Amino acid sequence: MKMFPIEVGSVVRSMAGRDQGRLFVVIQEVDADFVMVANGKLRGMDRLKKKRRKHLKPTGQTVAPLRDRLAQGGKVEDHEIRSWLEKEEEELVQV
Repeated sequence: MKMFPIEVGSVVRSMAGRDQGRLFVVIQEVDADFVMVANGKLRGMDRLKKKRRKHLKPTGQTVAPLRDRLAQGGKVEDHEIRSWLEKEEEELVQV
């Protein structure tokens, strides 16, 4: 099984905690063990969730526009994250 890296812009599924099973996008890497994630609903850009990497399962999808915008120091809105995750959810269901 091929493991995908968990990096900024990666779409991940939470495997532990009360948010288990939900899709998130990685917004920031904290250190080797933790990342900050958001989904635009319960966890918006103003209230990021700190999650351990071992509690996240990468889907293999990356939101390139988000990654590029964050690298340039741009602002990302919650509605954009929601729309990207909805598209990714549809692609994952079709596969």
